[in-house]
Amino acid sequence: MRTILGLVVAGLLLVTACDAKSETSLPDGPALMKRSAEAMRAVKTVAFTIETKDKPAVPVRHAEGSLTKEGDAKGTVQIEMLGLQEIDFVLVGDTVYFKGPTGGYQTMTRQQLAAIYDPSAVLTGVPGLLSAAQDVRTQAEEKVGDAAAYRLTATLPQDALAALVPGVQQKVAGTLWIDKATSRLLKIDVPLGGGSAAVTLADYDAPVTVTPPTP
Repeated sequence: MRTILGLVVAGLLLVTACDAKSETSLPDGPALMKRSAEAMRAVKTVAFTIETKDKPAVPVRHAEGSLTKEGDAKGTVQIEMLGLQEIDFVLVGDTVYFKGPTGGYQTMTRQQLAAIYDPSAVLTGVPGLLSAAQDVRTQAEEKVGDAAAYRLTATLPQDALAALVPGVQQKVAGTLWIDKATSRLLKIDVPLGGGSAAVTLADYDAPVTVTPPTP
């Protein structure tokens, strides 16, 4: 009996030790966020997707495209504005080319677009968002697609988060996934009034060419 009890106790101690080791093996949250901000500053191009669920109180419902560090971008965006509008966009320098389901491209300035939604901020705004995050905690290791990642929680300030998800009115407790190998950001998921929004980043530094559309 004593032998059996001894084995049980030893087994419990081993499990406890393994759990403690698992927890302490996770990297420090603030340090990991700092490394990620530095890694994101070096990014040259990226593909992005923004997806909302349950109609949160933000105008963008869905967006996807490719971005460059210089701020050029191309893709599509669905915006709730007098009904759901789907728009193709191309940003080159200070000029924005856009068109709806019918008709050809029209133009506006980048400044005019920024009053509605500037997709290039998905890349240019990420380092600032990561640097400004508070109450950062590393929760676990898990997969994002095929990539091994760390899952973290953090309080994200309104002004920095609004660059990625326009219409955010207050700071948000969000969940982030950071690539283990590169420290690059893979995904952000944030609860919003009436729903949630997720920003996913992929295809880092893949070749991207953004040119004005043919009239």
